Amino acid sequence: MCFHPWSDLTLPLMSLAEIRAVIDAWAELAAELGASYPWVQIFENKGAMMGCSNPHPHCQVWASSFLPNEARLEERTQRQYRDQHGVPMLLEYAEQEARRKERLVVENEDWLVVVPYWATWPFQTLLLPRRHVLRLQDLRDSERDSLASIMRRLLIKYDNLFRVSFPYSMGWHGAPTGPHLQEDCGHWQLHAHYYPPLLRSATIRKFMVGYEMLAQAQRDLTPEQAAERLRSLPEVHYKQRPQETS
Repeated sequence: MCFHPWSDLTLPLMSLAEIRAVIDAWAELAAELGASYPWVQIFENKGAMMGCSNPHPHCQVWASSFLPNEARLEERTQRQYRDQHGVPMLLEYAEQEARRKERLVVENEDWLVVVPYWATWPFQTLLLPRRHVLRLQDLRDSERDSLASIMRRLLIKYDNLFRVSFPYSMGWHGAPTGPHLQEDCGHWQLHAHYYPPLLRSATIRKFMVGYEMLAQAQRDLTPEQAAERLRSLPEVHYKQRPQETS
């Protein structure tokens, strides 16, 4: 699904109304495909570094007749947490991060973005609603507007970090659909993952190799350091700021 008629216009350079149209299309596809399929995966691979062969900014939507591995893991852990503590895990996690603010990148009335404490990629982030929401199609109009705003703010910061169109893979996770629509999925909380590969510059990327693949991931900076770097960046895109004069 292409985001915009212009092939060089990425999400952080689009207007809020244009991003809102993308969100509405996501929700419509999630509801349409989710009527039949247990899992609808909406994701974006941005940039050649993340294997994107089509330069026109776009996302993909895959629907499957089963729960993929990551979905099954999140299903199990969120259900276990709700059974033990009585509240959705990611709803409580968002409240704790909002209070601590150490790993908070951006926030508004309905959403917050954090560098999660378990992040493995250097500038990995997690986008969370403040309200208990199961699926994209459950978002209110006002929440879709504020989602467009916080996505744009985050993606501008990403681009401003190394003054480059920042590559990443992102995707939405929400409660399973299809036959699961009739089940109690209250343990789920809608969220989006952003996995950017860049580490120290526009050309130096983090590789998950050696020890990372054979033992466990190693961080090159702490989640708090990553959040502080992102948080301190301007929210005006570097391409749209007035040129400095000497």
